[in-house]
Amino acid sequence: MQIDTFLARWRAAGGSERANYQLFIADLCALLEVAPPQPAVDDTRESAASASANVSGANVKPRSGGQSHNAYVFERRVVFHHGDGSTSNGFIDCYKRGSFIGEAKKIRAGAETRQFDDALLRARGQAENYARHLPADEGRPPFLVVLDVGNVIELYAEFTCTGGSYTPFPDPRSHRIRLDDLSKPEIRARLQAVWQDPHSLDPARRTARATREIAVRLARVAQSLEGKYQPERVAAFLSRCLFSMFAEDVGLLPKVDNEGAFTGLLKSFLLPATVGRGSALPLVGAGGVGSAPEQFVPLVAELWKAMDEGQFSVAIRAQLPRFNGKLFKQPEVLPLTRDQIDLLLEAAKADWAEVEPAIFGTLLESALNPLERHDLGAHYTPRAYVDRLVLPTVIEPLRANWHDTQAAALLLANEGKLKDAADLVRAWHHKLCTTRVLDPACGSGNFLYVTLEHMKRLEGEVLDTLAQLGDTQQRLEVEGLTVDPHQFLGLEINPRAAAIAEMVLWIGYLQWHFRTQGSGLPPSPILRDFKNIECRDAVLSADAIAFATDEAGKPLTRWDGRSTKPHPVTGELVPDEAAQIPLERYTNPRPATWPQADYIVGNPPFIGAAAMRQALGDGYTEALRAAWPAVPESADFVMFWWHHAADLTRRGEVQRFGFITTNSLKQTFNRRVLEHHLNAQPPLALAWAIPDHPWVDAASGAAVRIAMTVGQPGDTPGTLQTVVTEGGADGDAVHIELTEKTGRIHADLSIGADVAGAKSLRANGGISQRGLELGSAGFIVTPDEASRLQPCDRIRPYRNGRDLTDAPRGVLLIDLYGLTADETRSRYPAAYQWLLERVKPERDQNRDPKLRENWWLHRRLREDLRASLAGQPRYIATVETAKHRTFQFLDASIAPDNMLVCIALADAYALGVLSSQVHVVWALAAGGTLEDRPRYNKSRCFDPFPFPAASPEQQARIAALAEQLDTHRKRQQAAHPDLTLTGMYNVLAKLRSGEPLTAKDKTIHEMGLVAVLRQLHDELDTAVLAAYGWSDLLDLIPASPSVIPASPSVIPAQAGIQNSPDWTPASAGVTAPSFTDALLDRLVALNAERSREEATGHIRWLRPDFQNPSSAVNPENQKKLAMPDTPTSASTPAKPAEKRPWPPTLPEQVRAIADVLSPTPQDEPALAARFTGKGPWKKRLPEILAMLEALGRAKQSDGGWVAG
Repeated sequence: MQIDTFLARWRAAGGSERANYQLFIADLCALLEVAPPQPAVDDTRESAASASANVSGANVKPRSGGQSHNAYVFERRVVFHHGDGSTSNGFIDCYKRGSFIGEAKKIRAGAETRQFDDALLRARGQAENYARHLPADEGRPPFLVVLDVGNVIELYAEFTCTGGSYTPFPDPRSHRIRLDDLSKPEIRARLQAVWQDPHSLDPARRTARATREIAVRLARVAQSLEGKYQPERVAAFLSRCLFSMFAEDVGLLPKVDNEGAFTGLLKSFLLPATVGRGSALPLVGAGGVGSAPEQFVPLVAELWKAMDEGQFSVAIRAQLPRFNGKLFKQPEVLPLTRDQIDLLLEAAKADWAEVEPAIFGTLLESALNPLERHDLGAHYTPRAYVDRLVLPTVIEPLRANWHDTQAAALLLANEGKLKDAADLVRAWHHKLCTTRVLDPACGSGNFLYVTLEHMKRLEGEVLDTLAQLGDTQQRLEVEGLTVDPHQFLGLEINPRAAAIAEMVLWIGYLQWHFRTQGSGLPPSPILRDFKNIECRDAVLSADAIAFATDEAGKPLTRWDGRSTKPHPVTGELVPDEAAQIPLERYTNPRPATWPQADYIVGNPPFIGAAAMRQALGDGYTEALRAAWPAVPESADFVMFWWHHAADLTRRGEVQRFGFITTNSLKQTFNRRVLEHHLNAQPPLALAWAIPDHPWVDAASGAAVRIAMTVGQPGDTPGTLQTVVTEGGADGDAVHIELTEKTGRIHADLSIGADVAGAKSLRANGGISQRGLELGSAGFIVTPDEASRLQPCDRIRPYRNGRDLTDAPRGVLLIDLYGLTADETRSRYPAAYQWLLERVKPERDQNRDPKLRENWWLHRRLREDLRASLAGQPRYIATVETAKHRTFQFLDASIAPDNMLVCIALADAYALGVLSSQVHVVWALAAGGTLEDRPRYNKSRCFDPFPFPAASPEQQARIAALAEQLDTHRKRQQAAHPDLTLTGMYNVLAKLRSGEPLTAKDKTIHEMGLVAVLRQLHDELDTAVLAAYGWSDLLDLIPASPSVIPASPSVIPAQAGIQNSPDWTPASAGVTAPSFTDALLDRLVALNAERSREEATGHIRWLRPDFQNPSSAVNPENQKKLAMPDTPTSASTPAKPAEKRPWPPTLPEQVRAIADVLSPTPQDEPALAARFTGKGPWKKRLPEILAMLEALGRAKQSDGGWVAG
């Protein structure tokens, strides 16, 4: 269809009849040359997944399965599921999966009136509500298309497709497309992309490519300069150059002969100079006449001085706006050769207006860092990952508050109180413009910039509302009332990164200004030195830092932890004692203070507790721990940030904070920091969390696993998102899908039973220990090496994790526990010399004097382990970090490695209980993860675990099955040396999930007799559940092969752990959440019951002769508590909801009503009964409900009002 025909047809229609909307969209498709919607099919209008867990896909693409029949239709049905079990239907006017939701209205009010804007706002709210209720397997489309038939089209976008708010696209000033605007080719191209390739419109994707190219060009310039100048001087100089390039591309610097002024100046230095080498006046762009390269320094310095002061520049012969700020205060210009100027000119040719600040800072820092330049472009944090934390931490609470104010303003406007409505919106805008966001480890500023952009988008919506009420953005900005860099605060210890962060914020701010205001200059001065980025340590302050000395004043040093040299005898690498670094001493170390902020967000450094001394130095580490005694010594470096932010939030000084941490956040010592704040008074609540998420380490480019957490004051429920699938690139990010649950988030980042809050039981005390910690590989020998060290009866078999999960290496261990050096040399001289040459050189460089003095002994003597194993013929072992959680017997003669957890029980009954699904589900919920592998922590997995009160017959049955299980695995591995435990359980998982077996899998299946292994586990699970009296739980395990528990090694869905990039709950055979939740609920309750028992003196010792030798109590004679076959949960009458005072302001009233709405219908009298107050406040209630309904935040059902 031709544009003239289209416009003539729909101008005449006037858009008054909604009945025309299908014809309008069909004509629009013809105009855009895209396919029209297809006929709808009735039998697949709603996927069953819509009634299951809410799954949102990050960057979801259209799929072929599920609702393929209704992927692009008019009147697409959406089913709303209500809390009372009822459902109701809604219909999307036009739907294209993976592209948009279209909502059409007939608006009788005249265009550009308040009623017209109000009607479009209601339509947007309705479309957002549809997006929230699409079936789970479809994800959310990136666009909402709201239209007034034949009159206006509005676009709203949310490119992450993760459940965030849709915002005006491309910005609040140009998201409304009027009918006549369709005559512009660029507008038609935009709409065509919405239909055909919506993600191509994501500005982050387009600008990411340009940004990488720019950084590569800049790196070439930096590399050419660093041979002559210090990197810091090069970085500062190039920062001014790149800002000049940006300034000319966005119009802050004038064009000369249709060319950017800075680019033209650079070109002039490469042209023949006819004015004379002494001339100070280049003829820029004048017939190919230029200045000599020697004039580069004075002319560029003159230009930058003029930019700083807002003067006429002789260099480019133009009047310049005043830039100010500190970027050009001391504009050192480095002299460049002709070749270097040419490199700079190549960088200037890039489109600097398209730079993506969210990643530019990281790439620029790499370009200017000689140590990182070789990896340039290989890694940075994808924008989608930053969004994922910034949105729940800062933007969602701000937007929720704005929606309350917006609803209140619309109510006032409908009542004719336009001035009051404008005052309300203006006051909220002032609040937005004074909201301060802090990143206390800001690096090059990507988190701060992303937050700035989102707040500018939100400001645009606010200003749109103000414009309808007679105000303008221009006047507000001139008055200094706008979201700008002064609100975004950063702490950064690296001076280069701090400087880049400040510049990134200004580039992002100016980009947004020109995007929304066109070519108009921002208020003068363009740059301001807000001092919002501070270059200092974020967690430690001290009066002074000096080098430590001994009593004689000689500086103390330590081995640098990296340098090695070959040993003169063995040839093996040993520490180079000459590579010493000084020890630091901090005077009066104390916690660093943070500037006042409303929100805190960031990505503090990833340094584990064990690596802190090597990475930060002994002096810093000791001072840090002295300054923060509340943070456990074994906690990771990031937890100092987490603890401080949580403390500020609990005290009410911060509204929310959100941090990236490694996924070791759930491990014991890090988790203690969370537990402290979640259980303190006043408490902290986790408002949102992802326990395990892919990430890219900006320092190394390595793929790592991280956790995201958002804290807020109080004890409120939060949203827990869990990665259920991941794999494949989607732009710069890994494509992932998330499942979502709502409830109280515990310290182990779970919802449901509070496993993390379970208490250690005395009954289990002293039984579980980690293996031997050697501190040197020199203690490990091969059989041949051991034979040369004879006679020595202190060498015995040694096993580590891989020995158990794969195949034993056959190595042995020298263990001289209990002997002095003299005794060792006298009795075992060959072993003594072996250790003297291989262990002592390492120990001599150790900072611990006891380890230096006792160099022939293991790092940790493990006397508690040795005592628990004494007299035992065998013990139970499991690998601390492993894909599959399995337990097995080891002979007492075998020495266990530090990464084995040893359970000093020889009874097969105990092995059976630990090998059952009951214990493994508990262990997976209670333990942490290392990267993507479950971790068995003895203090959280074993010590609080309540064993069943089994009868003698039940114990015998479990013991018999456990012996068969242990024997079966060892027998098959002995018969087939290449058969591994991991391989057997991988095949078992596939059998459970119904996944076809490969040829290799079939071989393992036959060698390992995996069907027999499966049967043994099934019978063991049944027997253990019966011992607990919980046989009813077997009925909760679905019969579908895809959800039957694969094995005791299976990972629960809510754990969010992936064993491979294409991990899915179905492929892994994940235990059904209903079974897992019920099981964990009962185990937590049983733990509490046993804790109460033990408080009264009744302790169910596992090994009373060892744990309680002074008592003659026989466990057979201990009183046994009655254990019902089917536990019942005590039901108490629900407390009536507490009444709350009716709030004084209209936005607070809107929020109060929205808060009390729930999935359960409530009529108006019931809602009014939730509040107390005098006066005619109840009359406002129907108006508030109607407005919430119009905005998609409430809806009516048969029984009353429910949340939207």
